[in-house]
Amino acid sequence: SYTVSGSTITFASNLVTGDVINFIHILGSVLDLGVPSDDTVTLAKMASGTDGNIISYDASGNPVAVATGSSGQVLTSAGAGAVPTFADAAGGKHTLLSTTTISNVAQVDIEANIDSTYSKYYFKLSKLKCADDNAYLLSRLKVGSYQTANYEYVNTDTRTNGTTFDNGSQHAESTSYLLIQNNNGQGNAADESFDFDIWLSNPADTAIHKFIWGLGQGWRSEHAMCQHRFFGGYHGGTGAITGVRFYMNAGNILSGTIQLYGIV
Repeated sequence: SYTVSGSTITFASNLVTGDVINFIHILGSVLDLGVPSDDTVTLAKMASGTDGNIISYDASGNPVAVATGSSGQVLTSAGAGAVPTFADAAGGKHTLLSTTTISNVAQVDIEANIDSTYSKYYFKLSKLKCADDNAYLLSRLKVGSYQTANYEYVNTDTRTNGTTFDNGSQHAESTSYLLIQNNNGQGNAADESFDFDIWLSNPADTAIHKFIWGLGQGWRSEHAMCQHRFFGGYHGGTGAITGVRFYMNAGNILSGTIQLYGIV
Protein backbone atom coordinates (compact mmCIF):
# COMPACT_ATOMS: atom_id res chain seq x y z
CA SER A 1 0.00 0.00 0.00
CA TYR A 2 1.09 3.60 -0.49
CA THR A 3 0.02 7.20 -0.32
CA VAL A 4 0.52 10.01 -2.82
CA SER A 5 1.14 13.65 -1.99
CA GLY A 6 1.80 15.82 -5.01
CA SER A 7 4.66 14.12 -6.84
CA THR A 8 5.82 12.06 -3.78
CA ILE A 9 4.86 8.40 -3.33
CA THR A 10 5.27 7.01 0.22
CA PHE A 11 5.04 3.26 0.72
CA ALA A 12 3.58 1.76 3.90
CA SER A 13 6.74 -0.34 4.42
CA ASN A 14 10.29 -0.13 3.17
CA LEU A 15 10.99 -1.69 -0.16
CA VAL A 16 13.60 -4.45 -0.28
CA THR A 17 15.89 -5.65 -2.99
CA GLY A 18 13.92 -7.57 -5.60
CA ASP A 19 10.59 -5.82 -5.05
CA VAL A 20 8.92 -5.00 -8.38
CA ILE A 21 6.33 -2.21 -8.93
CA ASN A 22 4.28 -3.07 -12.01
CA PHE A 23 1.89 -0.09 -11.89
CA ILE A 24 0.35 2.46 -9.54
CA HIS A 25 -3.40 3.46 -9.66
CA ILE A 26 -4.16 7.00 -8.57
CA LEU A 27 -7.92 7.35 -8.10
CA GLY A 28 -7.96 10.77 -6.52
CA SER A 29 -11.05 11.73 -4.48
CA VAL A 30 -13.69 9.44 -5.90
CA LEU A 31 -16.58 11.43 -4.33
CA ASP A 32 -15.40 14.87 -5.53
CA LEU A 33 -16.37 15.64 -9.13
CA GLY A 34 -14.38 18.84 -9.13
CA VAL A 35 -15.14 21.89 -11.27
CA PRO A 36 -16.11 21.24 -14.93
CA SER A 37 -13.96 22.87 -17.55
CA ASP A 38 -15.34 25.88 -19.39
CA ASP A 39 -17.79 25.11 -22.22
CA THR A 40 -18.17 21.45 -21.23
CA VAL A 41 -21.66 21.38 -19.60
CA THR A 42 -24.41 20.78 -22.18
CA LEU A 43 -28.17 21.35 -21.85
CA ALA A 44 -28.67 17.60 -21.61
CA LYS A 45 -26.77 17.60 -18.28
CA MET A 46 -29.28 20.00 -16.66
CA ALA A 47 -32.26 18.83 -14.62
CA SER A 48 -35.67 18.93 -16.30
CA GLY A 49 -37.83 22.02 -15.78
CA THR A 50 -41.10 23.62 -16.90
CA ASP A 51 -41.45 24.78 -20.49
CA GLY A 52 -41.42 28.60 -20.57
CA ASN A 53 -39.58 29.08 -17.26
CA ILE A 54 -36.32 30.98 -17.27
CA ILE A 55 -33.43 30.93 -14.78
CA SER A 56 -32.67 33.91 -12.53
CA TYR A 57 -31.06 34.43 -9.09
CA ASP A 58 -32.65 35.27 -5.75
CA ALA A 59 -31.45 37.82 -3.18
CA SER A 60 -28.95 35.26 -1.81
CA GLY A 61 -27.47 34.65 -5.24
CA ASN A 62 -29.01 31.20 -5.59
CA PRO A 63 -30.51 30.13 -8.91
CA VAL A 64 -34.32 30.19 -9.15
CA ALA A 65 -36.85 29.52 -11.90
CA VAL A 66 -39.05 32.43 -13.02
CA ALA A 67 -42.58 31.10 -13.53
CA THR A 68 -43.96 31.00 -17.05
CA GLY A 69 -46.15 33.98 -17.95
CA SER A 70 -49.12 34.23 -20.30
CA SER A 71 -48.89 34.53 -24.07
CA GLY A 72 -47.88 38.05 -25.12
CA GLN A 73 -46.55 39.10 -21.72
CA VAL A 74 -43.07 40.57 -21.27
CA LEU A 75 -40.43 39.94 -18.59
CA THR A 76 -40.52 42.80 -16.06
CA SER A 77 -37.70 43.61 -13.65
CA ALA A 78 -38.54 44.01 -9.96
CA GLY A 79 -35.22 45.73 -9.25
CA ALA A 80 -31.97 44.51 -7.70
CA GLY A 81 -32.35 41.61 -5.31
CA ALA A 82 -35.78 40.56 -6.54
CA VAL A 83 -36.83 37.91 -9.01
CA PRO A 84 -38.37 39.33 -12.24
CA THR A 85 -41.87 38.34 -13.32
CA PHE A 86 -43.88 38.12 -16.51
CA ALA A 87 -46.53 40.86 -16.87
CA ASP A 88 -48.53 42.74 -19.50
CA ALA A 89 -46.50 45.37 -21.30
CA ALA A 90 -46.86 48.87 -19.87
CA GLY A 91 -49.26 51.02 -21.83
CA GLY A 92 -51.21 48.07 -23.17
CA LYS A 93 -50.35 45.49 -25.77
CA HIS A 94 -51.36 44.82 -29.35
CA THR A 95 -52.61 41.31 -30.08
CA LEU A 96 -52.73 40.28 -33.73
CA LEU A 97 -56.19 38.83 -34.39
CA SER A 98 -56.27 38.35 -38.16
CA THR A 99 -54.45 39.07 -41.41
CA THR A 100 -56.39 39.52 -44.65
CA THR A 101 -54.49 39.32 -47.93
CA ILE A 102 -56.28 41.23 -50.70
CA SER A 103 -56.45 39.97 -54.27
CA ASN A 104 -58.52 42.10 -56.70
CA VAL A 105 -61.76 42.46 -54.74
CA ALA A 106 -64.50 45.09 -54.68
CA GLN A 107 -64.52 45.28 -50.89
CA VAL A 108 -62.88 43.85 -47.78
CA ASP A 109 -65.08 43.04 -44.78
CA ILE A 110 -63.29 42.59 -41.45
CA GLU A 111 -65.78 40.96 -39.08
CA ALA A 112 -64.18 38.12 -37.11
CA ASN A 113 -62.88 39.05 -33.63
CA ILE A 114 -64.60 42.46 -33.40
CA ASP A 115 -66.51 42.11 -30.14
CA SER A 116 -66.29 43.05 -26.46
CA THR A 117 -62.92 41.35 -25.87
CA TYR A 118 -60.98 44.59 -26.39
CA SER A 119 -61.89 48.21 -25.78
CA LYS A 120 -60.05 49.33 -28.89
CA TYR A 121 -59.22 47.76 -32.26
CA TYR A 122 -56.48 48.75 -34.66
CA PHE A 123 -56.57 48.15 -38.43
CA LYS A 124 -53.22 48.23 -40.21
CA LEU A 125 -53.69 48.71 -43.97
CA SER A 126 -50.44 48.04 -45.81
CA LYS A 127 -49.43 48.59 -49.46
CA LEU A 128 -52.97 48.80 -50.82
CA LYS A 129 -53.19 49.26 -54.58
CA CYS A 130 -56.33 50.32 -56.45
CA ALA A 131 -57.47 49.37 -59.95
CA ASP A 132 -58.80 52.79 -60.99
CA ASP A 133 -56.74 55.95 -61.13
CA ASN A 134 -57.83 58.79 -58.86
CA ALA A 135 -59.95 56.47 -56.69
CA TYR A 136 -60.27 57.00 -52.95
CA LEU A 137 -60.87 54.75 -49.95
CA LEU A 138 -64.23 54.57 -48.16
CA SER A 139 -65.55 52.64 -45.18
CA ARG A 140 -68.85 51.43 -43.72
CA LEU A 141 -69.67 49.97 -40.32
CA LYS A 142 -71.71 46.87 -39.64
CA VAL A 143 -74.51 47.32 -37.09
CA GLY A 144 -76.69 44.31 -37.78
CA SER A 145 -75.92 44.97 -41.44
CA TYR A 146 -73.58 47.41 -43.17
CA GLN A 147 -75.13 50.83 -42.71
CA THR A 148 -75.66 53.11 -45.72
CA ALA A 149 -76.72 56.33 -43.95
CA ASN A 150 -76.04 58.61 -40.98
CA TYR A 151 -72.27 58.90 -41.33
CA GLU A 152 -70.40 62.09 -40.57
CA TYR A 153 -66.76 62.79 -41.30
CA VAL A 154 -64.07 65.45 -41.32
CA ASN A 155 -61.16 64.82 -43.66
CA THR A 156 -57.97 66.77 -44.27
CA ASP A 157 -55.40 66.19 -47.00
CA THR A 158 -51.84 67.53 -47.22
CA ARG A 159 -49.91 67.08 -50.45
CA THR A 160 -46.57 68.00 -51.94
CA ASN A 161 -44.88 67.24 -55.25
CA GLY A 162 -41.47 68.45 -54.17
CA THR A 163 -41.93 72.01 -55.36
CA THR A 164 -45.41 72.99 -54.20
CA PHE A 165 -47.35 72.32 -51.03
CA ASP A 166 -51.09 72.43 -50.61
CA ASN A 167 -53.76 71.06 -48.35
CA GLY A 168 -57.47 70.73 -48.35
CA SER A 169 -60.27 69.51 -46.17
CA GLN A 170 -63.74 68.09 -46.52
CA HIS A 171 -66.57 67.41 -44.13
CA ALA A 172 -70.07 66.04 -44.55
CA GLU A 173 -73.08 65.00 -42.54
CA SER A 174 -75.67 62.27 -43.16
CA THR A 175 -73.64 60.58 -45.85
CA SER A 176 -73.75 56.94 -46.93
CA TYR A 177 -70.10 56.21 -46.09
CA LEU A 178 -67.04 57.38 -44.21
CA LEU A 179 -64.53 59.13 -46.44
CA ILE A 180 -61.07 57.94 -45.46
CA GLN A 181 -59.02 59.45 -48.28
CA ASN A 182 -59.58 62.95 -49.54
CA ASN A 183 -61.36 63.16 -52.90
CA ASN A 184 -58.06 64.04 -54.60
CA GLY A 185 -57.71 60.28 -54.90
CA GLN A 186 -55.03 57.65 -55.16
CA GLY A 187 -52.95 56.76 -58.22
CA ASN A 188 -52.98 53.28 -59.76
CA ALA A 189 -49.53 53.16 -61.37
CA ALA A 190 -47.32 50.17 -60.64
CA ASP A 191 -45.27 52.11 -58.07
CA GLU A 192 -48.22 53.81 -56.34
CA SER A 193 -49.80 52.46 -53.13
CA PHE A 194 -51.11 53.70 -49.80
CA ASP A 195 -51.05 52.75 -46.10
CA PHE A 196 -53.46 53.60 -43.28
CA ASP A 197 -53.59 53.18 -39.51
CA ILE A 198 -57.20 53.15 -38.28
CA TRP A 199 -58.68 52.74 -34.79
CA LEU A 200 -62.16 51.70 -33.63
CA SER A 201 -63.14 52.28 -30.00
CA ASN A 202 -65.61 50.35 -27.84
CA PRO A 203 -67.47 48.61 -30.67
CA ALA A 204 -69.60 46.47 -28.32
CA ASP A 205 -70.63 49.22 -25.90
CA THR A 206 -74.32 49.89 -26.69
CA ALA A 207 -74.53 52.86 -24.33
CA ILE A 208 -72.49 55.21 -26.52
CA HIS A 209 -72.08 56.28 -30.12
CA LYS A 210 -69.03 54.82 -31.84
CA PHE A 211 -66.23 56.59 -33.60
CA ILE A 212 -63.46 55.51 -35.94
CA TRP A 213 -60.43 57.55 -36.86
CA GLY A 214 -56.98 57.27 -38.37
CA LEU A 215 -54.21 58.61 -40.54
CA GLY A 216 -52.39 57.46 -43.62
CA GLN A 217 -50.06 58.24 -46.46
CA GLY A 218 -49.96 57.38 -50.12
CA TRP A 219 -47.91 57.95 -53.25
CA ARG A 220 -49.28 59.56 -56.37
CA SER A 221 -47.22 60.68 -59.36
CA GLU A 222 -48.93 64.09 -59.64
CA HIS A 223 -48.47 64.71 -55.92
CA ALA A 224 -45.34 62.87 -54.89
CA MET A 225 -46.41 62.48 -51.27
CA CYS A 226 -50.02 62.65 -50.13
CA GLN A 227 -50.74 62.52 -46.42
CA HIS A 228 -54.37 61.88 -45.57
CA ARG A 229 -55.89 62.34 -42.13
CA PHE A 230 -59.50 61.71 -41.25
CA PHE A 231 -61.95 61.52 -38.41
CA GLY A 232 -65.34 59.89 -38.83
CA GLY A 233 -68.28 58.94 -36.67
CA TYR A 234 -71.46 56.90 -37.12
CA HIS A 235 -74.56 58.65 -35.80
CA GLY A 236 -77.25 56.10 -36.57
CA GLY A 237 -77.57 54.80 -33.02
CA THR A 238 -75.65 52.98 -30.31
CA GLY A 239 -75.88 49.43 -31.63
CA ALA A 240 -72.82 47.20 -31.40
CA ILE A 241 -70.42 47.36 -34.33
CA THR A 242 -69.48 43.87 -35.51
CA GLY A 243 -67.65 44.61 -38.75
CA VAL A 244 -65.80 47.23 -40.80
CA ARG A 245 -65.89 47.36 -44.62
CA PHE A 246 -63.19 48.96 -46.75
CA TYR A 247 -63.70 49.71 -50.44
CA MET A 248 -62.82 52.23 -53.15
CA ASN A 249 -65.34 54.69 -54.54
CA ALA A 250 -64.63 53.16 -57.98
CA GLY A 251 -62.92 49.96 -59.08
CA ASN A 252 -61.43 47.13 -57.06
CA ILE A 253 -58.68 46.95 -54.49
CA LEU A 254 -55.99 44.99 -56.33
CA SER A 255 -53.66 43.97 -53.52
CA GLY A 256 -52.37 44.69 -50.05
CA THR A 257 -52.97 43.39 -46.53
CA ILE A 258 -55.20 44.39 -43.63
CA GLN A 259 -54.18 43.27 -40.15
CA LEU A 260 -56.54 43.53 -37.19
CA TYR A 261 -55.14 44.00 -33.66
CA GLY A 262 -56.88 44.09 -30.31
CA ILE A 263 -55.51 46.66 -27.85
CA VAL A 264 -55.66 46.14 -24.10
